[in-house]
Amino acid sequence: MSVRVGVLGATGAVGQRLIQLIDPHPEFELAAMTASESSAGKTYREAAKWRVDAPIPENVAEMEVGATTPDAVPDDVDLIFSSLPSSVGAEVEPDFCRAGYVVSSNSSNGRMDEDVPLVIPEVNADHVDLIEVQRDGRGWDGALLKNPNCSTITMVPPLAALDQAFDLTDVRVSTLQAVSGAGYDGVTSMEIIDNAIPHIGGEEQKMETESRKLLGTFDGAEVELHGMDVAASCNRIATLDGHLENVWADAEDDVTVEAAEDAMAEVTGIDLPSSPEQLIKVFEEPDRPQPRLDRNVEDGMSVGVGGFRETTDGVQFNCLAHNTMRGAAGASILNGELLNQRGYL
Repeated sequence: MSVRVGVLGATGAVGQRLIQLIDPHPEFELAAMTASESSAGKTYREAAKWRVDAPIPENVAEMEVGATTPDAVPDDVDLIFSSLPSSVGAEVEPDFCRAGYVVSSNSSNGRMDEDVPLVIPEVNADHVDLIEVQRDGRGWDGALLKNPNCSTITMVPPLAALDQAFDLTDVRVSTLQAVSGAGYDGVTSMEIIDNAIPHIGGEEQKMETESRKLLGTFDGAEVELHGMDVAASCNRIATLDGHLENVWADAEDDVTVEAAEDAMAEVTGIDLPSSPEQLIKVFEEPDRPQPRLDRNVEDGMSVGVGGFRETTDGVQFNCLAHNTMRGAAGASILNGELLNQRGYL
């Protein structure tokens, strides 16, 4: 049986990617879409300024967009995907959970709440069971699950492989992030052409905290954050899609380039429809991965790594992921698949 799903914030950049991914999905059937008051009541074709590099799904184009309230979503919807602005999500998502809906959210609000699971299924799928703690504490019939920030998702799978093999102690990261991460109206052409912007508000803190939660230990009651120290510097560059990151990782145990590459190359996907066969693709070329060449590996759901060099206490490497696929919409879809697999729907 298909899982009936809805999308909150369906007309935005990540919302459009969600629509694109849900339309052919083997498990999910789109049953509801919501957006702002100005879009409610219109067809999706009318409401969405479609910008995805594929045609708008014809069976979706004439669906009516609803208001972003639980009353506007059919009761038989099993799963909600949220791509709302965080300020809106903080108000609206709990309303849906109280109304009994399970929400897989890409919005940043609540990611570090103690009872909200923050999950990359190939890294910390067991954290999804924090939902039981959440339901007991909040009295919800529904549930709220988060995927991390797009820049965090890019570096954490490689870090998880290193941590399992060598016990990480310190991580330093400098990002070169695509303009699509700011949304369609986030960065004007006059700001970014012939330029790089060495500041993305709130991004550094997200990387520094979310990575420690993702790599933390869940004991059935709470998540103990990983003890590594993380420092991030985040930069916006004139790339459309694909976040490239330079990472320095120190570890308790000695790390060689060969051992680091082997640890990452051994990481496979998991038994979920959107998980790639090879989660981490190791490039031997010193100038790879590159956004334009490598962001769509495994349908944009793989993380590329390369440029390995040994350092005094660990290893330096570069990593890349498609920020609106693996880093946003695809991550939410994958979490929805995990919720379905684990019986939370």
